[in-house]
Amino acid sequence: MNAIKRLALLAVSTLAVGAVVLVGQLFPNTPAGELANVLDAGYAASALRLAVPIAFAALGGIFAERSGVINIGLEGLLIVGAFTGVAVAHWTIGEGGVSLGPGVVLLLVIAVLLAVAGAMLGLLGDSLREIAVRGGGGVLAVAVLAGLTVALVGPTLAATWIAFYVAVLVSGAFSLLFAVVTIEYRADQVIAGLAVWLIALGAAPFASNVIWGSVNSPGVDTLGTWTVPLLSELPAVGSVLFDAEPVVYFLLIATPLSWYVLTQTSFGYWVRASGENPKALDTAGVDVRRVRYAAVLISGVFSGIGGAGLSLGRVGNFVGSGTTMVDGRGWIGITAMLFGNYNPFGAFGASLLFAALDALQFRLQQLNYAIPDSLIQTVPYITVIVVLALVGRTRTPDAAGEHYDADED
Repeated sequence: MNAIKRLALLAVSTLAVGAVVLVGQLFPNTPAGELANVLDAGYAASALRLAVPIAFAALGGIFAERSGVINIGLEGLLIVGAFTGVAVAHWTIGEGGVSLGPGVVLLLVIAVLLAVAGAMLGLLGDSLREIAVRGGGGVLAVAVLAGLTVALVGPTLAATWIAFYVAVLVSGAFSLLFAVVTIEYRADQVIAGLAVWLIALGAAPFASNVIWGSVNSPGVDTLGTWTVPLLSELPAVGSVLFDAEPVVYFLLIATPLSWYVLTQTSFGYWVRASGENPKALDTAGVDVRRVRYAAVLISGVFSGIGGAGLSLGRVGNFVGSGTTMVDGRGWIGITAMLFGNYNPFGAFGASLLFAALDALQFRLQQLNYAIPDSLIQTVPYITVIVVLALVGRTRTPDAAGEHYDADED
């Protein structure tokens, strides 16, 4: 029944947009015509770009919660990624010019620390050979990625990409800390997730004040855009899908890849079994603890991509005032995850819906209607409430939020 409600809501939304465009074309001098004029390719590209942090948070939340770990700290992980990316970019591209060395060293140090932490937690295997191959392989992969980046894009843009990589790893490190607290020490997952959010919400503006003397950072270089020759010239979709920020392409790849991993691979089966019946998974000889650690780490990596993509994608700075530049996108990502019923494609669609409404409120402000801007800005959030009310109850994994101990009967 919930699936029918979701399809009906999407159908009604699509028909409503189509009706506005049709009426606008027939009557261009009416308010509907003015509104139809803003629903162009630029608007679609803006909506897709704004969907990046929401959708990545939703995808990360799907992996964590389907494994049985409720991670509501996604908002905090987005903040960590957004701040770290700008801070490292500002450090590597200072007034004296580009300095890749410190950024690369920092990247490798974090990779080594994560490998050591994984070995200490028993996540890399039981034998020294397994630990060396997996931990050393991960560090080597990071080093190769950094080297290829420098070779392909040059030192200036490579410095921004190094900052992006560091942000992703730091967000992953925060998610690892959350996993240790909830899996090893069996802390309440909701409280631990709130702690991650509150720590990030306070620490990022504080660090900004220490570094720049303000909660808002100065501007830094962005990741730029990737333009696909010929395809970018296609009418309507060319400028939307084939002339976009790199993180948009990452999202378009991550969504089907997440669906494939969760539904077509052994690891995906383990993740789903860990959240539904961990005892049965343990009986089959699979370590539930490792599966949950891996799923939470994936949520941290995805959130890092979303947060760093938000600050380094096109904005090029960190805004730490109020609820920071993340501004509730992690919470909306959780809503998108629930609306999509833990399906990556459904979560992506819901994220795009919320992002489209967010982009719409910016366009509506430009039309100069006699409507207060503060009222227009509430449109995406009112929609979230309406969606939650109409969709109804989403079926959560049976073991979500429950601790599991292999020694317990």
